[in-house]
Amino acid sequence: MSSPHIMLVCGEPSGDQLGAQLMAALKLLDPGVVISGVGGEAMAGQGLSSLFSLSDTAVMGLREVVPKIPKILARVDEAVDFAVRTRPDAVVLIDSPDFTHRIARKLKRRAPAIATVNYVAPQVWASRAYRAKAMARYLDLVLALLPFEAPFFESYGLKTVFVGHPVIERAARMQGGPALRARFSIPPDACLLCVLPGSRSNEIRLLLPVFRDVVSLLVRRGVPNLYCVLPTVPHVAQRVREGSVDWPAPLTILEDEGDKFSAFAAANAALAASGTVTTELALARTPLVVGYKLGWLTYKLMRPFIHAPFATLVNILLEREAVPERIQERCTPAALADALLPLLHDGPERAGQLADLKQACQILGEGSTAPSRRAAQALLEFVRARKA
Repeated sequence: MSSPHIMLVCGEPSGDQLGAQLMAALKLLDPGVVISGVGGEAMAGQGLSSLFSLSDTAVMGLREVVPKIPKILARVDEAVDFAVRTRPDAVVLIDSPDFTHRIARKLKRRAPAIATVNYVAPQVWASRAYRAKAMARYLDLVLALLPFEAPFFESYGLKTVFVGHPVIERAARMQGGPALRARFSIPPDACLLCVLPGSRSNEIRLLLPVFRDVVSLLVRRGVPNLYCVLPTVPHVAQRVREGSVDWPAPLTILEDEGDKFSAFAAANAALAASGTVTTELALARTPLVVGYKLGWLTYKLMRPFIHAPFATLVNILLEREAVPERIQERCTPAALADALLPLLHDGPERAGQLADLKQACQILGEGSTAPSRRAAQALLEFVRARKA
């Protein structure tokens, strides 16, 4: 049987990372596999020539999305047209459901024979569970990251395989902390806070000023020798630099992905937006506090549909607030600083969270077969079964 053609589509940097790991696993299992689609720098590093840049699709919140709707819809059409023209054996939609699921729905209408696979399904079990039934009409397979997702989606008639969370595979990269401190003249004994305000423009707009005020409070409350490191991504780096002028503590901004992981290893603690980065910090065993805000109108429209008690994956897995979350009106400098202070130095709060982070990572599959390899294997078996 000939090697398959797999089209991968992601819509933002976190999906790009997962896509790159999946590409590497696919090529390992089938060196002849043909991979096309949409991705960012990480997937380009694995040899993908992207149809277009992620800068057009990595948006969130009404204020940012609305002006870009025409371009986003054009990108949806571009991806669908490409799939219809090239007829891949499967189109894998990675995260970013507002973008990627539009592609899946439109593709199923135009070319129902092309298999559609969702990698990182939307958390419809947390809000709008009815969407799972709709997903079963335009998706052929879900590669699930969380163990409870498989029975949930299967109950709606959607074939699902639990593969584990690919972020686990980044554990080996969480190193080089002392070298990073030395390279950027951060003293070995400095209290280093890793500041992570997100990878979308809207997140930077809403969270960076709040996180800046948190650092000001920590300085005023007497945290000795406080330094900050702020990893970011190229498409928002300029906005981050503009928003961090006159930062209240010595600040190093990092754009290199490898430096980001070294920063996690170097940091005493982290202040982070909700998202994949919180699981990366758990892997690095970096104590953290999560802050997040949406635009008021976006939040007002979404709030009735949100039923999950937590936003952070560690807390969802452990079913309790192991990682402090300060969301929306609770996302204030004082509340975040209060939660961070006991995590910056050794003590019972820090030790307790470190134990919780370890437990959550074990639930996600840390120490077992690489999730991206399991995902690649499930995908190849699915494609071969359809071609047989």
